[in-house]
Amino acid sequence: MTITLNHTIVPAVDNRQAARFFASIMGLEELPPAGRNGHFAPVRVNETLILDFMTVENPEGHHLAFDVDPATFDQILARIRAAGVPYGNDPAHPDNGRIDHPLCPRGLFFVDSARNLYEVMSPA
Repeated sequence: MTITLNHTIVPAVDNRQAARFFASIMGLEELPPAGRNGHFAPVRVNETLILDFMTVENPEGHHLAFDVDPATFDQILARIRAAGVPYGNDPAHPDNGRIDHPLCPRGLFFVDSARNLYEVMSPA
């Protein structure tokens, strides 16, 4: 059997707000609350991966990186700009407004309120 990542928990200041923010930027849909007492706010990323946003008292940000095709990258960048979300090409400066990523032709980083660092990379 091939190993695939089924889900991961993403720390959040407010799980529903964090899931809504991520889903809106990435062009994804939130799923109904999950877990005991609905403490997860899930977002399906693809057929095999769900991000479960969970409110925690003192969230420590994680780094989550995504490969996307060029058209999806353009759509994500447009949503980031329309929402006024800072972005950049360097994880130490995710607000410099650049997309010339050091590992691929185009890429960017953005952060959420829990200091989760999202990375989006495109081959062109």
